[in-house]
Amino acid sequence: MLQSDLQYTLPSSDELIDSDDFPVDNEEQNFIPNVLLFLLEYIWKQRQDWFFAVDMGVYHTTGANPKVAVVPDGFLSLGVERRKGGKSRKSYVVWEENNIQPILTLEVVSQTPGNEYDEKLAIYAKLGVLYYVIYNPQFWRRDEHLPFEVYKLVNDAYELQIGEPFWMPEIGLGIGRCRLPDDPLEREILSWYDAKGDRYPNEAEAERQRAEQLAERLRQLGEEV
Repeated sequence: MLQSDLQYTLPSSDELIDSDDFPVDNEEQNFIPNVLLFLLEYIWKQRQDWFFAVDMGVYHTTGANPKVAVVPDGFLSLGVERRKGGKSRKSYVVWEENNIQPILTLEVVSQTPGNEYDEKLAIYAKLGVLYYVIYNPQFWRRDEHLPFEVYKLVNDAYELQIGEPFWMPEIGLGIGRCRLPDDPLEREILSWYDAKGDRYPNEAEAERQRAEQLAERLRQLGEEV
């Protein structure tokens, strides 16, 4: 079947299930990717050519059935509308996004193994996802892997990368672990980093830093008078 013919036979986003409705078994699976989303809202607030989703189905034609989605804990696509037609997406349907697949997927490993190191790795490789991040802070010894791993697609196969934070030039961001600033629970999170390896602040942090800098400047001016 020709690609043009296939396009006509594929279901629309309105015909597809929104998600797999499979509950997470720990709060990090939602918390970690949501932190990355909120940070991107600040870092790229002037850009409208990206989309980051949490626990959303990705429908594609590289699997056995285009009506069966893969559902990353988080994923990022570049070169797409921030809001599809000015509206929220129910799912990410690759054939409705000019065949732009996610450039990065994230999986947060939970107590119940989710085939992050085998089945999902194979799915994302076949889909053509450039970067695959696996965050496994609690069960990495059980799974015999590192707590934080970044894989890059090289010649259609994933290769484990070295370095943290890890810089991704195709995205223009780095990713790595840190402690959530001003958090009484001292939780570890994933965060975005710049090319120098400096962590991007969230908007609250940036506002606080600007206020502190202004207060310090006013104090200095007061001393000069």
